Amino acid sequence: MIQHLCVLTDTEEKKMVVRQQLGGTFGIEFIEPKPLSAAPNGTHLLVDVDLRPGVQLRKLKDWLDQKPVQGHVLFVTDKGAYCQVIQANALGATDIVHRPLDGNLVTKKLTGYLIDITDDDSLKKFPGVGVAIDALHGLFASGLAGDAIDIASVEKTGDALIQNIEEHGLSSWVDAVRRHHNQTYQHCLLVTGVVIAFGQHLGFSHPDRNRLAIAGMLHDIGKARVPVSILEKPAPLTEQEMTLLRKHPELGIEALKASPELSTDMLDVVLHHHEYVDGSGYPHGLFGSEVSDFVRVATICDVFGALLERRPYKPPIRGDVAYQMLIDMGPKLDQDFVHAFKFASALSLTEIAA
Repeated sequence: MIQHLCVLTDTEEKKMVVRQQLGGTFGIEFIEPKPLSAAPNGTHLLVDVDLRPGVQLRKLKDWLDQKPVQGHVLFVTDKGAYCQVIQANALGATDIVHRPLDGNLVTKKLTGYLIDITDDDSLKKFPGVGVAIDALHGLFASGLAGDAIDIASVEKTGDALIQNIEEHGLSSWVDAVRRHHNQTYQHCLLVTGVVIAFGQHLGFSHPDRNRLAIAGMLHDIGKARVPVSILEKPAPLTEQEMTLLRKHPELGIEALKASPELSTDMLDVVLHHHEYVDGSGYPHGLFGSEVSDFVRVATICDVFGALLERRPYKPPIRGDVAYQMLIDMGPKLDQDFVHAFKFASALSLTEIAA
């Protein structure tokens, strides 16, 4: 997958080096300073310019101040030139690399904003998990770049996961998925397994369960455009960080603009999986019938999956305890669906250990 990279340089020689080092990895667009407010969310920007004080830097600072909150700006400086590093940070750098430009290091730093993936090969032995991880990797990479989703491939993955849950049950899926080191991937995998199992109990047709599976994998795709430092922060988020995190449903819809063939049900889940039927959710504060049944089911599974997660600051919760917490949420959730959730034999709530 070729990701889009905006590059600001001040010499032809620097442009040539960028093309040589990054042309095979990124779709490169050389740009001039202009308002960044119209740039795509999550745009990567590489800046390699003369950082000596002057009028040019004041203009550059004004320009970078307009970048999207979730935009990433990688500055190139001379090694050991600490004044340049200080200047770059003052201008708005989110990271720094040194000359001579190393294409592999730039790629690692930029794609690291997507998700810090070091796949644990031990997970591949669990049926279906390796397939799901590979699918999520592709989906999040596409979401970051704004590329079209390969729907046919994702549908095949959904079929494989449905078969896995039917044959092996949810508890074995949860045990395997909890081993994944990345919190966002762990959550998406858990929610996908739960929503498939719940859809099976509710008697959904295979195509509908496949749509639920895809929605489960896609529901947090907007987090591809949220810095990992926020997603994986082992402490409470600041108000500003929380504001950015709560934009992920809308960022998800933005990321999927290039995939018009996705069903409205799937897009509804991406945008509204944090809406509650009592109107207290976000981003739109939907109330009652404004929240579709598809979203109501997905939201229950999203909350339940989050409770099952293993995180550095939170131990996982047993399935039966997590279910009681769904009950305790009262009017926030559709309690008819919550009641049905308890009796979903495929979920095996009592078998899901902490």
